[in-house]
Amino acid sequence: MGRLEDVDLSHKLSKSEEKKQLKAAQKRLVHLRLLLGGLIGPGEIGPPLLVLFEGWDASGKGGAIKRLTERLDPRHVRVRSFSAPTYDEKRHHFLWRFWPVLPGWGGMAVLDRTWYGRVLVERVEGYAPAEAWRRAYGEIVDLEDTLAAEGMIIVKFWLHLSPQEQLRRFESRRDDPYRAWKLTDEDWRNRGKHEEYAAAVEEMIERTDTTVAPWHVIAAEDKRWARVAVVRTVCEAIEAALHARGIDPDPPLH
Repeated sequence: MGRLEDVDLSHKLSKSEEKKQLKAAQKRLVHLRLLLGGLIGPGEIGPPLLVLFEGWDASGKGGAIKRLTERLDPRHVRVRSFSAPTYDEKRHHFLWRFWPVLPGWGGMAVLDRTWYGRVLVERVEGYAPAEAWRRAYGEIVDLEDTLAAEGMIIVKFWLHLSPQEQLRRFESRRDDPYRAWKLTDEDWRNRGKHEEYAAAVEEMIERTDTTVAPWHVIAAEDKRWARVAVVRTVCEAIEAALHARGIDPDPPLH
């Protein structure tokens, strides 16, 4: 299977450990986000930050995004969720609809589902011709290379869990009237094509994992562990990017 088969899904955190580690990671993220926005430190705005989320249905993307952003001021982050393209969006190149939500310098954006839908659901379900989704790998890499060359920090997540845990979460949602809305017929149908989706994910990672926009495959079997891992990974990516630009992530504060 490749990378997915190598993911250690045994990572776990207790509720108390999650609370402690998440608090520390979120505090660090607030500091780094304010630094990027030029709101502390030298006062100059930093590079834009783009965080992309993909993953299996019920892998916890929403919960991870919530923990990533909940300590940030709403004015300092834009979260956008993407589903199937509309009729008008289908009239344009598949990347067109994502441009308006990309962050500018000093900004941060989080995308729940992304342009990778082209080589995942659109590939597996036959919504895009083979010629189109095969061409999309190069188009996506070119886009991300261009954004990174302009200065953008790109953090890409694939949240991974086992089919067994996914089924448990599906059944839990189905039986809870306050969460049943999260589960659709499409989710069950997609589950039936697990092997096809797994092959698409493997090829996606292999062909679009680059130096400037690497994939971070997060073990999401335990939601608590995954949430902490996501926040920490974003912090580490910001710190590495700042160091690469000769910027101190911990400047003297006055």
